[in-house]
Amino acid sequence: MSGFVKSSIARKVVMALSGLFLVVFLTQHFVINITSVIDPETFNTWSHFMGYNPLVQYLLQPILIAGVIIHFVMGFALEIQNKKARNIGYAKFKGSANASWVSRNMIYSGLVVLAFLALHFYDFWVPEMVYKYVEVNPEMPTRYHEETVHKFEPFWRTVLYVISFVLLSLHLWHGFSSSFQTMGVNNKYSEGIKTFTKIFSVAIPLGFVFIALFHHLNPLTH
Repeated sequence: MSGFVKSSIARKVVMALSGLFLVVFLTQHFVINITSVIDPETFNTWSHFMGYNPLVQYLLQPILIAGVIIHFVMGFALEIQNKKARNIGYAKFKGSANASWVSRNMIYSGLVVLAFLALHFYDFWVPEMVYKYVEVNPEMPTRYHEETVHKFEPFWRTVLYVISFVLLSLHLWHGFSSSFQTMGVNNKYSEGIKTFTKIFSVAIPLGFVFIALFHHLNPLTH
């Protein structure tokens, strides 16, 4: 039992740390993407930097991919572990009496987010790798805004992105604040942190929804 508890705590801590790391990436990703609406030239400049800077490409990018894998693997492991514990420890599960709907369905929102990440990698990361390392094309710093706008032209893809961001918001609503609890943050700033995580969980995904809809609906970008 002692080994089980330690293993469970370790998994939760790893999941919390990887989740917080991904929140930092999400924020950085949003800051860059919102410039595609405000100033396409800035978006091109920042995207080109992220696409060709050696530190980003050969250090931060592998760390990001590892963070995504670790976070979801730990999530699935904890879900399996929790199901086994519930089957042993409870004669009847009382649903929302024990936890909110969001917290009880993190695995499902997580699966959708994972599917969204796969789509996002397919839409942006894979073509970038092909452009640079397979076709070995020359650098073109002004191509990023046009490529991004083109991705949001199809109605079906825009709808998928919007749905994914809504479910990402639900995932963050519980997961972001829970990460701080897992890390043992319990002081006079706890309520402020909780409020911030709730605002973040709505504002950032809503911002991404705005970006997708803007590029899909704005005729000036087509």
